[in-house]
Amino acid sequence: MSTGVERLPACRILLSTSIRNKIANACYILAALLFSCKLFAQKELIVPPAKFISTVPFTQLTGGIIILHATLDDFKDTLNFVLGTGSGGISLNSLTCAYYHLTTVPSDKTVRGVAGAKKASFANDHTLHFKGITVDSLDFHINDYESLSSTYGIKIDGIMGLSFLRRYVVALDYDKMEMAVFEPGSYQYPEGGYLLKQNFSNIPKEIVEVNDNTDVRSQFYFDTGSGLCLLMTDDFIEDSAIFKNKRKLYAVNGLSFGGTVPMTLSVVKEIKLGPYSFRDVPVYKFKDQYGVISYPDVSGVLGNDLMRRFNIVLNYPRQEVYIKPNEHYTDPFDYSYTGLGFSLINNAITITDVIPDSPAEKAGLQEGDIIIGIETNFSNNIQAYKILLQNVKAKVRVTCMRNGQTKVIELKVKSIL
Repeated sequence: MSTGVERLPACRILLSTSIRNKIANACYILAALLFSCKLFAQKELIVPPAKFISTVPFTQLTGGIIILHATLDDFKDTLNFVLGTGSGGISLNSLTCAYYHLTTVPSDKTVRGVAGAKKASFANDHTLHFKGITVDSLDFHINDYESLSSTYGIKIDGIMGLSFLRRYVVALDYDKMEMAVFEPGSYQYPEGGYLLKQNFSNIPKEIVEVNDNTDVRSQFYFDTGSGLCLLMTDDFIEDSAIFKNKRKLYAVNGLSFGGTVPMTLSVVKEIKLGPYSFRDVPVYKFKDQYGVISYPDVSGVLGNDLMRRFNIVLNYPRQEVYIKPNEHYTDPFDYSYTGLGFSLINNAITITDVIPDSPAEKAGLQEGDIIIGIETNFSNNIQAYKILLQNVKAKVRVTCMRNGQTKVIELKVKSIL
């Protein structure tokens, strides 16, 4: 027994040494593997910087609508495209398509707007050329944009959305009226801004806080192609009870590729986007009868009449949107209301809508009147006329032609505030 007890510790020491050597060898191998994995991971995390491609100038319409100029394929004509983050692809005006005799293919896909829905045809595998950029392999869905062209007073040849934006990092500078385009990569956002906590699908969704009768946070589609501040669905307004009881609603007609849709216009006390707050913001409400908004997941549209107050980086490859206040951040909102709609028809600015009981009807303006000038401006420029009619509480002289006779009508512009 004595001998056995004395041998046991020696056996334990020998066994411990063997295991220790094996463990040490295993640790060396594991450390080497971990070091290799760390180097590999670091290599994978090193993303090359986003390479600058070109700066593309743009023009801007009322409501912050961005117009980009491009040529299609080998054709020489300059075309006008709306930059629309609310578009899940890229589209071409049906008349532009017919003019160039492009082959179209019908499909089972449906495109929707707030004014309607329809099956889409496609013109596949085409190329757009911008200043310093060529974007190939584009499949355009075909829409009728003549109502947009008439309303804006310039020919709209299409809307550029996801099919373009997903390929690049796009920086919009509203101070310089320029769009800088970069290849995907690491991008250094400018200081003094904010990275929005958006939810990306094909269209970015932003969290907006709306405060009036109640304080509600909800998701809204972000659409640079919408010339308004905020559009809310009837269902969201009813469920949230967002409007104060005394808020007055003004009847208007909204516009989408499907045509016009009845809406109402009002004001909410406050809108917050990240750390930024805006007071007394004009908002529109409408009935989403075609299900384009997908409430309750999304409550409406955040438009560019508000977002043009920021310089914006659209980083679709990383699903990020970065905003920084620009020189237009404190621009006053448009509180004007006339109840008057007009379009460019056969090169004549023609009144197409007069809302009942509106300032336009009370002034005596009629559908079919041709506007020759507003105040001292006789330029036949719709954008200039719209700006002149934003002069709230002023009496504005409208010179028009009716049944071959010239009339000068005094229109008092109402404020919705």
